[in-house]
Amino acid sequence: MPTVAVDKEDLYQFLGRSYTTEEFDELCFEFGIELDEDTTNDCAKGERPQLKIEIPANRYDMLCIEGIAQALNEYLGRSSAPSYSLQPAVPQVTMTIKESTSTIRPYAAAAILRGIKFTQRSYDSFIALQDKLHTNLCRNRTLVAMGTHDLDALEGPFTYEALPPSEITFIPLNQTKAMDGNQLMEFYEKDKNLGKYLHIIKDSPVFPVILDKNRNVASMPPIINSDRSKITLETTNVFLDITGTDKTKVAIVVNQLVAMFSRYCSTPFSIEPVNVMSEHNKETRVFPDIKPRLMQAEISYINSCLGLNLDVDTIIQLLKKMGLQPKQNESNDDLLDVYIPITRPDVLHQCDIMEDASIAYGYNNLVKTQAQSQALVAQPLPINKIADIARLATSQSGWSETLPLTLCSHDENFKFLRQNDDSKAVKLANPKTIEYQVVRTTLLPGLLKTVKENRKHSLPIKVFECGDIVLKDETLERRAKNQRNWAAVFVGKTAGFEFVQGLLGKIMQTLRTDWLEKPSAGKRGYWIEQDDANATFFPGRGAKIFFRAADGAEANEIGSIGVLHPEVLGFFEIPFAASSVEINIENFL
Repeated sequence: MPTVAVDKEDLYQFLGRSYTTEEFDELCFEFGIELDEDTTNDCAKGERPQLKIEIPANRYDMLCIEGIAQALNEYLGRSSAPSYSLQPAVPQVTMTIKESTSTIRPYAAAAILRGIKFTQRSYDSFIALQDKLHTNLCRNRTLVAMGTHDLDALEGPFTYEALPPSEITFIPLNQTKAMDGNQLMEFYEKDKNLGKYLHIIKDSPVFPVILDKNRNVASMPPIINSDRSKITLETTNVFLDITGTDKTKVAIVVNQLVAMFSRYCSTPFSIEPVNVMSEHNKETRVFPDIKPRLMQAEISYINSCLGLNLDVDTIIQLLKKMGLQPKQNESNDDLLDVYIPITRPDVLHQCDIMEDASIAYGYNNLVKTQAQSQALVAQPLPINKIADIARLATSQSGWSETLPLTLCSHDENFKFLRQNDDSKAVKLANPKTIEYQVVRTTLLPGLLKTVKENRKHSLPIKVFECGDIVLKDETLERRAKNQRNWAAVFVGKTAGFEFVQGLLGKIMQTLRTDWLEKPSAGKRGYWIEQDDANATFFPGRGAKIFFRAADGAEANEIGSIGVLHPEVLGFFEIPFAASSVEINIENFL
């Protein structure tokens, strides 16, 4: 969790009273944050004491003293949630996003704070909030970057475009010499603060840049602002620019900045909107969007989760303490219409609303009660029970269990097994490495990689796994399903088909399933049929495994068994013969 250091005296002034360290620690605990340190006893002469507070990672509104004070004041009932307004309601300033930015940082937002009055400490808090957001939500500026400018040093309308580095020339912040884009990259390459961000755009043929009406550079996100528009304690009109690759996070960041610091405007909590025009991708919008989001929560759900029987008015008052604006639904007495302010992007589901109600009620005030349902008594899931039976029987037969990863490379899942991609595998959109590209659709890659790493051990090597594979299923809400499989691999100087077939017989016997000499008789049991189409196995040495769950029932193909093809073993660098068996054990539920 991020730790925010705030001025102790200033925070207590915001809260309207002083606290002892123990009292404030207890207040933080009740609210769900944690007082990490009070530096009062460690301060040097002339140094102001600080409180270091740990904040939940998703509470972006509490990354500065203003947000912490606002949340605690609402919780203590000292103030209600602020009402934000747009002044003027119709934007007078525009920022146009050019299509050239699509290849590097396609989204942008902007807003203006008029008549703002900074003190040294509020100015420091303003800068610190940006740093915290850059580190936390913005992922070190890779997703979002923000810039703040003295609006009086610039002139609208603004444009956001991407230009070749040689065409971008300006004096960077706190410097005296003008540089172009290439010179900036070289100048800041060894800078401890900005050097770590250069990689975001360094290799791009174009750099993003924000220009005013006169083509003066305001900033080159996500690296640095122009010295022309730097803000100082005397700045009264602040122009905020936010750019990024994540549209949702861009909107969250601009909302957090204006929500926290519009309190210092000449008209508190008023923001001047900016019309951000992006015609090429139909993303033209007015920023910031201060309209509260509407969500619904069931009163019965809140009460059942908390083990309480609170009436609607009590729940409404609890949620108001957490900065939410609830009211009872007009058509359903069990529903609350909850309006979520711009400061609370962490509220995504009614469980978040329930959690806020529990915090406001007080965890220590919840009464311990006996569970009202036997359904709360733990017991193994049927699939886990079947899996444990198969695991125990296999290990008792002298086979070693493995626990490989569920992610593997695309080649390991298909090419190395001499299979074509059947589009059933769930693929990672942005894999960290080539080893983790897909979620496995068979247990074989993990078993064969285990054998590969242990190929110097004495033969034979007998390993098995009972675990989940994942297959696409468009009929489900999550569009994929887990399937519990059991698989085993025998590796030795000879293929050892009889070993895996014998192990299969042992597992079937344990699951009380008979071998059928005559499958056409229609009895319950299992059998195998030769399968020359499965390229994973040596020609003529592979088979399908069939299972009939009840007399007269339809037979299902539940797996495969065979001697692995030499090319498969070559791909996994296994210099021995091997055979394998794999079945879907969910058929035995």
